[in-house]
Amino acid sequence: MATVQNLFRASKKRLPMEELAEVQAVTDTGFEGCAHGRPASKRQLLLVDRETLETMDLRPGIIRENITTDGLNVNSLQIGQPCDQMEAIRPGLRKELWGRRGMLCRVLDGGVIRRGDLIEKLS
Repeated sequence: MATVQNLFRASKKRLPMEELAEVQAVTDTGFEGCAHGRPASKRQLLLVDRETLETMDLRPGIIRENITTDGLNVNSLQIGQPCDQMEAIRPGLRKELWGRRGMLCRVLDGGVIRRGDLIEKLS
């Protein structure tokens, strides 16, 4: 069963992500208080799986994901392309992450998300 391992939000762009135990997801916006969430945008949340981070020797939150999943191959759903900011984390990381950056999502129905919540893949 897939679960939410970590939750992060950025209070301001380019500042370190803040780890949370729970967060309010706002319909068609993103996480409450996150600088990356925008109404009607395709980039409201970024999901990355723990397994990809471990393979690349990266800690959760470092590539600015909002949700780190456990037990869900996020890259098999829809691939997000890495941005130039990845080079500041580690030279060559943008190229290493190509095809494995995670998935950009929209919030269809808002609500509270907690660390440990189950994730259900719908068709």
